[in-house]
Amino acid sequence: MRTTQGSGESSPAPEGPSRRSFLRNAGLAGVGATALGALGAAPASADPAADNAAADAAGRRPGGIGRWSPDSESLQFTLAVMPDTQYLYWGSQNSLAPEPQEASFRYVINQSGNPDNNIVFMAHLGDLTQDADPTSFQAVGKAFEVMDSHNVAYSVLAGNHDVSGDDTRGSTPYLQTMGPQRFRRSKSFLGADASGYNTAHTFRAAGREWLLLAMDWRTSAAGFAWADQVIKAHPKLPVILTAHEIVGSTYDDNVYPYESGDPEDNAVITDYGQQVWDRLIKDNDQVFLTLNGHYWPSGRVVKKNSAGHDVHLHITNYQNRYFGGGGMLRLYHFDLERNTIDVETISPWILAQPPAERNRMAVLESRLTTPVDYFSMPFDFDERFAGFLPVPVRPARPANRMLVPGTLAYWRFDNGGGDGSPVTAGQPVRDLSGHGNDLSLASVAGTAADALTWSAGHHPDQPGHASLRFAGGRNPLHGAYLTTGSRAPLNAETFQRGYTIEAFIKIPLDWDANNNGFMALLSRWGAAGAAGKHGRNTDPKEPVAQLCISNNGREPQFNCYPLNQSYPTTNWGHGLPENTWWHLAVVNDGHHTRMYVESSPVADNPSTDSVGIASLGLAWMLGGHSYDGAVDQVFHGWIGDVRIVGRPLRLDEFMTK
Repeated sequence: MRTTQGSGESSPAPEGPSRRSFLRNAGLAGVGATALGALGAAPASADPAADNAAADAAGRRPGGIGRWSPDSESLQFTLAVMPDTQYLYWGSQNSLAPEPQEASFRYVINQSGNPDNNIVFMAHLGDLTQDADPTSFQAVGKAFEVMDSHNVAYSVLAGNHDVSGDDTRGSTPYLQTMGPQRFRRSKSFLGADASGYNTAHTFRAAGREWLLLAMDWRTSAAGFAWADQVIKAHPKLPVILTAHEIVGSTYDDNVYPYESGDPEDNAVITDYGQQVWDRLIKDNDQVFLTLNGHYWPSGRVVKKNSAGHDVHLHITNYQNRYFGGGGMLRLYHFDLERNTIDVETISPWILAQPPAERNRMAVLESRLTTPVDYFSMPFDFDERFAGFLPVPVRPARPANRMLVPGTLAYWRFDNGGGDGSPVTAGQPVRDLSGHGNDLSLASVAGTAADALTWSAGHHPDQPGHASLRFAGGRNPLHGAYLTTGSRAPLNAETFQRGYTIEAFIKIPLDWDANNNGFMALLSRWGAAGAAGKHGRNTDPKEPVAQLCISNNGREPQFNCYPLNQSYPTTNWGHGLPENTWWHLAVVNDGHHTRMYVESSPVADNPSTDSVGIASLGLAWMLGGHSYDGAVDQVFHGWIGDVRIVGRPLRLDEFMTK
């Protein structure tokens, strides 16, 4: 807490209101949970369905409390954080209001089994009580019994209103109530130091173990040494550090950060927080996130550790808000597929109340949506953890494993030259299917010798660990590409029984729509008009088949002229971000064509009946595109393994599997 009786702590930001002035202004001094309706009813919520779902989760509606059942393997999970609940427990003043906290506990339990939340752990940030009185801790201990009885994985730590001095203080009501003995039967409890005030916890989420340290209000040298040893004893675990004080906000709680500065840089490390940083965080690269309460308003800052990696330091505290924060929860939604941590702040206690019965303050406080309480953090988990938890690299797979029945051509580039060396005319790319569709070099006149080079870059799920780097464009026309020979069997293939075309590509950051738009990673020589094609959407000068990247947001496009109609069938994908490897697939089942990006179907897959691909018996180009019988564009970027199969493949038959 920022301003407390006898806290002796200075704030890095302007002082907030005192406990008594806050209660007086809110009209709540001396009242308990029954005060909720005293300010009168408010209009119903704008989202009753969401509120009803929250009510179910909190246990108000029929069904009550459920069971603790998180999915430890899902790549999406939630860490629930509960800061300073001290104003709910002031036993020496006969003021005890556990209901808001209990509602949050029910929410944590019930939302553990909801795949959209999948709460796997809850961390309390200290100041469980206002006065450290035994009667206060008796009430706190009783409230936490619901967590214990449901085997919830959680942690607690002591704040300055729970204890005084450092962790050598000896026995206290906090330690007697919330000490290590409380966690002896918990599967997530790893252990405690000799004092009992510093504890370690592990939880399983996203298929891996995570370590959470809950540190005392003031940790001694021995406590820091113990915590450091715990981290070193678990060298591959990502670490979340919780303490009551590490950083404080740099702006006044009457001015939101978007009015006073950057919402991602509005906290400063405190004097004690500097000790925590120097003794425990700075040199332990596993620590990536710290969470603390004590000060308000909420804020966050990013600091670089000794390894040069980001550490996110967050303060979250709502004791200065309605009903002492009402047992609010800060929810950290980890998404290891999207590489994002989404953060939201809610009051399950308020959300469990019928919307029409909420008073004005409850309506305002049910969800906090300021930039410091509702935000997303881009977070590349693999990259951030690589220093202590390297990502296993999927090994290359032999070419013969990729030769599924019906394979007509398979090209890969791991038997070429060294990384960055140019492809030369004497280095044909063999068709590994054995059908003789080998590729040879072709270049636009005047093109530099290194316009096409071998590369070690590849998609993480690509069978061959290599690619080709094309440096082409149209303004002016330049570049080199590969082409099948005049007698290649693939030239005459019409794919009447369906087909699958797969390729791995990466678009560079310097891609330009004017210079590189509609570059083809694979195309077929032969103009549509020469193949007798006409009618709607027909350009008689364009090739009879092309898999290219458009000029509109780098969207993949497959445009082909089938055998059964005179006009083209066109599939469109969504925009592909640059500097990222993508797997593209086009699958025709003999009548309909579908495009996939990363094995996901795109929206613009027409229902047009499309049988086969027209052919004039001419060559295919890898990285080249023709118009009106001449090359007019060369690919710019990387192309990895390419496979053409004369039948439709299932998703589990793609090269990524």
